[in-house]
Amino acid sequence: MALELEKDALQAFLDEVFPQVAGEFVVEHVEEMYSEIRIPISEKHLRPGGTVSGPTMFMLADVAVYATVLAMIGKKALAVTTSCSLDFMRKPVAGRDLLAKCTLLKLGRVLAVGDVLLYSVGEEKPVARSTMTYSIPPK
Repeated sequence: MALELEKDALQAFLDEVFPQVAGEFVVEHVEEMYSEIRIPISEKHLRPGGTVSGPTMFMLADVAVYATVLAMIGKKALAVTTSCSLDFMRKPVAGRDLLAKCTLLKLGRVLAVGDVLLYSVGEEKPVARSTMTYSIPPK
């Protein structure tokens, strides 16, 4: 299966269909069955203690799988999350953006399964890992 949306087209589509978070995520890289999505971390993403909140990490993982699915199937805004697991492995580095590296493990007619590793930018070890399943709308 070939890539349907390149980096700039994917960024524009995400900003269009989710205006409430336009500019919140940066599509860094897209290729077949893989993407890298960054979230610039600001004060609003922190929880008490100065670390990135769990909901922020979930949101990034969810958007990464969604974006990777859309990159492969095209502008199908109604793809939805049907299942999610998220493992927090270490505290993100304070003051650094988070980067999601998403690999689609399966892309079928009805379901897509993605694996996401979240990193503090510049670090080698992931801070979290997520697996998500998406339902793809019928053609």
